[in-house]
Amino acid sequence: MIIKNSLFTSESVSEGHPDKLCDRISDIILDMYLLKDPYARVACETMASHNKIMVSAEIKSDFNYKKEEIIQVVKKTISDTGYNSKWNYDPEKIEYEINLNIQSPCISKGVDNGGAGDQGIMFGYATDETKEHMPFPIIYAHKILIRYAELMKNGVLKNVGPDAKSQITVFYDKNGFPKKIISVVLSVQHNKKVMKGKNISDEFKRELIEKAIKPVLGEYMNNLKYENIFINPAGSFLIGGPAADTGVTGRKIIADTYGGMSPHGGGAFSGKDPTKVDRSAAYMARFVAKNLVREGLCKKCLIQVSYAIGVERPVSIMVNSFGTSKTGDEKLLKIINEKFDFRPKAIIDFLDLRKPIYYQTAAYGHFGRNGFSWEKEFNF
Repeated sequence: MIIKNSLFTSESVSEGHPDKLCDRISDIILDMYLLKDPYARVACETMASHNKIMVSAEIKSDFNYKKEEIIQVVKKTISDTGYNSKWNYDPEKIEYEINLNIQSPCISKGVDNGGAGDQGIMFGYATDETKEHMPFPIIYAHKILIRYAELMKNGVLKNVGPDAKSQITVFYDKNGFPKKIISVVLSVQHNKKVMKGKNISDEFKRELIEKAIKPVLGEYMNNLKYENIFINPAGSFLIGGPAADTGVTGRKIIADTYGGMSPHGGGAFSGKDPTKVDRSAAYMARFVAKNLVREGLCKKCLIQVSYAIGVERPVSIMVNSFGTSKTGDEKLLKIINEKFDFRPKAIIDFLDLRKPIYYQTAAYGHFGRNGFSWEKEFNF
C-alpha cells in the first residue's frame, strides 16, 4: 500500500493487554513443548476472563506435561507480565482450566507428508520508510510501549500497571513518505495515586510524555502539537487487564504484523508451531519482502502466498511492489521462485523454526525487531 497526501494510523498494545497476555501464555506453552521435543505440533488457545484462565490445545508430541506443570508456567507468565494483587489480578487466586487434546489424525497425515497443515493465505510486507523496513506508524507505536514497559518494570514510572495501548497518526507526503506525526494516543493502567478528582493529574500526563513518548519520537516531537497528544483520554484507567476485559489468543493480528498497512490473511500466529503455515509462511514472506527492499530491488514490497492442506508447494505466490521496482514485478517474482523455497519443511529448516523462540514474539510485533531469523539479511 502507498499512502499519499493523507493520514494513516496504527495502534499497538502492551504485553499486559488481556489479548496479549493470552498470546504470551499460548506461546510459552508452545515453547515448553519445543524445548523438550523440537518436532512437537502444538495449536494452543488461551482465554483470560476475569478470575478464570482457560487453556485448550491440540498437541502431538513425544513428551507430555502434567496439567499442574502448565499451570505453574501460566502463573509465572502472569507474574512476569506485571500482574499481582495490587493490579487486581493475583495469579494465585485465579481458577485454571487446562484442556489438552491430540492433534486430529486428518491434519497430522497431511503434515507428515510434508504438506501444509491447513489451507490459507499469508502476507509479508516491507518498506524503505524506516530502518527496520516497517511502516512508520506501527513501529513507533510499538517503540512507545516497549519504552513504557521498561520504565514500569524498572520503577522509573511509578503507580502504573501492565495494561497499555498506543496509537500514532502520521501524515504521508505526495511521495508516499512519512512527513510528520499528527497525533499520539497513550492509555495506561494506573492506581489512585495519580488521580486528581475524577481524572488523572496533569503532572502524570506530563511525566508520561517526557519519559515514555519524547525519548522515542525525538525530532518528530518538533511538529507535534501538545494538544494532539492524548494521555488516557477517557479519564481514569484504574482496572485493566483480564480483570477488566476478557482476552483471547489471536485477536491482535494487525498489531502483530504491519499495523494495517498490509493486507492480512486472517490467521493468527501465537500458540502455533511452525508446521502451521499461518505462522511460518508469514515469517518467510516477511523475510523475502524485507530482503528485496533491503537489496534496493524495490522500495515497497507485498508478497502473498497461498496453500492447500496437505500439499507441499504453494498454490500461488504473488508480489506487488506498487510500481517501485526498477525491473518490474515479473522480474521480482522470478527472483523469488529461483532463490526461495516456500514449502513448509523448507521454511522451517531455512529459518530454523523448531526452537523455543516464540514467547519473545508475543508482544510488540513479530516483525521489525532484531534477533529473529526472518529479520536477517539474505545474500543474493
